[in-house]
Amino acid sequence: MINDPSLSDLRLFCVVARRASFAGGAREAGVSQALASKRVAQLERALGVTLLRRTTRKVSLTDEGQRVLDWAQRILEDVDDMRDELSRAAREPQGPIRVSSSARLGREVVAPALSALKRRYPGIDIWLELLDRRVDLVGESFHLDVRAGEVAEPHLIGHLIARNAHIVCAAPSYLARRGVPQTLSDLAAHDCVLLREREEPFGLWRLSGPDGLEQVKVKGPLASNDIDVVLRWARDGFGLVKASQWLLAPSLAQGALVRVLPQYEHSAHIYAVSTVRSAQSAKVRLCVQALRQQMDPTMAYTDDNRQSR
Repeated sequence: MINDPSLSDLRLFCVVARRASFAGGAREAGVSQALASKRVAQLERALGVTLLRRTTRKVSLTDEGQRVLDWAQRILEDVDDMRDELSRAAREPQGPIRVSSSARLGREVVAPALSALKRRYPGIDIWLELLDRRVDLVGESFHLDVRAGEVAEPHLIGHLIARNAHIVCAAPSYLARRGVPQTLSDLAAHDCVLLREREEPFGLWRLSGPDGLEQVKVKGPLASNDIDVVLRWARDGFGLVKASQWLLAPSLAQGALVRVLPQYEHSAHIYAVSTVRSAQSAKVRLCVQALRQQMDPTMAYTDDNRQSR
């Protein structure tokens, strides 16, 4: 029994493999790089195989390492499910939950929701990662990806957090200088402040109006991958902006931006996306509930609200 691999070593190996780096894996696991290297080496000795190819810049999986990773992820999921079932019986959820989101949504909505969740259930260990891309929930071991937009992946479940839409706005100073667009095609002749989003085509605005879904190619003098920068430039009068209602609400309330083309918008409801297996977890359900309360405490939801593909 002394050579049996420990669960903590398997979990640490999964983190290092996912990060392709001992340094990155150690940071996420909250241990030193030296300890991470030592524990993975100990796991290799226990299993009698080499799991990782090591270079000065990164690590990569051997064939045996990939097989062990696949097994380890299944084992750790089973252990988490066991812990989840026991915590349901004890009415005190415990164990890790890994959540991903985009930067602004993560800061404004997800982080405070997870803070409230942790205060209420101190036994839950939380990891939040802010990324400018869609994650592989299974391959990267995330329980939830919080995103705006429809859930296109057929094997995932979208738990509706809040209804939301993309709309077009501009500063009063810009509209006074350049005029108010009257049709969607007018946008092509206007300056637009462009945001490069996670998966959206750059410079192509899609909006639904009286004639259904339409799209228009737009351009402008300023572009960024940071929504705060884009909103700042729009408020400064540099052009039209298309963004989520929940992000634009403060600027609209203050009069710093006004909506144009009110007959056009594009659905971008906010979902917490999970695998079918993760959706059964008590921790995940509690996290979804906390996100809904953070986004809009007045909205009532049931499991019937979730989008399943």
